Amino acid sequence: MRPRVGTDPKRFIADFYTSFTEELLRSDEDAALIVDRYHTPDVIQVADGHRIDRDKLIAHTRPVRKNRPGSRMEVHEALADGDRIAARYTLHVRQRGKDLVIEVCFFGRFTEDGRMREAHLLIRTAPTAGPGQPTPDAPDGKNTPGDPATGT
Repeated sequence: MRPRVGTDPKRFIADFYTSFTEELLRSDEDAALIVDRYHTPDVIQVADGHRIDRDKLIAHTRPVRKNRPGSRMEVHEALADGDRIAARYTLHVRQRGKDLVIEVCFFGRFTEDGRMREAHLLIRTAPTAGPGQPTPDAPDGKNTPGDPATGT
């Protein structure tokens, strides 16, 4: 994890979630130790009105580790002001043979060393498009072949 200070907010939020998830999935280390590297002891996350403290966050890592989803994060925009970051991003998740597209509006506070102190998230599961089906948010209503992150 890299410090927040001086980092582009889009890069920071993408790196934060990507490296946190990768550490959980690629390590057998105690989940509490990983959570503590990325979050303050008094962390509070509120996702769609559901309050998650440190203990609930650690408990949430169990199904993540069990299901081992593949994911990619696409940050559309992010702004930083002091210790606060606001971001809008899409998570593309593949879990148990199913594709999920999750749109997130994120408002959070971080310490200077890059740990999350507080987060408020508004989450919406978006429709997914299969091969040959139109993508709802594509300007022309058509799928772009290849990897959506690179367009290749």
